[in-house]
Amino acid sequence: MSGRTRIERSGTGPQVVLIHGVGLDLRMWDALEREIGGRCELVRYDMLGHGGTPLEAHEPDLDCYVEQLGKVLDAEGLSRPCIVGYSMGGLVAGRFAALHPERVDRLVLMSTVFRRSEEERQAVRARLRQAESGHAAANAEVSLARWFSPEFAAAHPAAVAVVRHRLLSNRREDFLAAYRVFATADEALPQAASAIRCPTLVMTGEQDSGSTARMARELSQAVAHAALHIEPGQKHMLPVEAARAVAGMLARFAGADEAAQPLRA
Repeated sequence: MSGRTRIERSGTGPQVVLIHGVGLDLRMWDALEREIGGRCELVRYDMLGHGGTPLEAHEPDLDCYVEQLGKVLDAEGLSRPCIVGYSMGGLVAGRFAALHPERVDRLVLMSTVFRRSEEERQAVRARLRQAESGHAAANAEVSLARWFSPEFAAAHPAAVAVVRHRLLSNRREDFLAAYRVFATADEALPQAASAIRCPTLVMTGEQDSGSTARMARELSQAVAHAALHIEPGQKHMLPVEAARAVAGMLARFAGADEAAQPLRA
């Protein structure tokens, strides 16, 4: 713990900061940490209103989460790490990289939304209304079905149960505040993309219905120095369901494998 934000560090090597998605916490990176095998120094933290970090602002905007990231870097003495943003964390990471290019060495935007279509905007707002309805258990099951493939859910029920427990353990007001940011910050990355100057890896699952392959392709084209990876057969939970593949790409991109050149555009 550093300040009021829960932070964990592990491993040695290139420094990699991990930012989770809405409704989750730093535990979502457990499988990735195991697969990366200490080749990177992972710094992961709970976003405002998630896990062990309180939400102090009544109705935060995206910049509250961006400011938190800066404070985490300051508190942990990180000068120019690789920053990985997953889902809503990608909105945070992308905006931070655009505003503070001198503080980011490399950037990974994973399962991140970009230029939602009108149909996609309506869909995420419908999910927000469902969350506001208060049917937490039913809404969690809908999310899990959208995030995990049926094959993975059947083969790894314990991994899915961890995510389910996290969703059901959220403080409702804090979760809804974050989800409102996620559901309405449609211009965050389109506005930030042209100002991102560091090498960037954009990735998503081939079957991700919320952070689609189309979004990833357009995002990679909007960022000056971006590489693109679409993971075959995967839905939204890449760091859990495809932890081994993601860990390999992340270690290489961050420069942990001295025998291989980092991925670049």
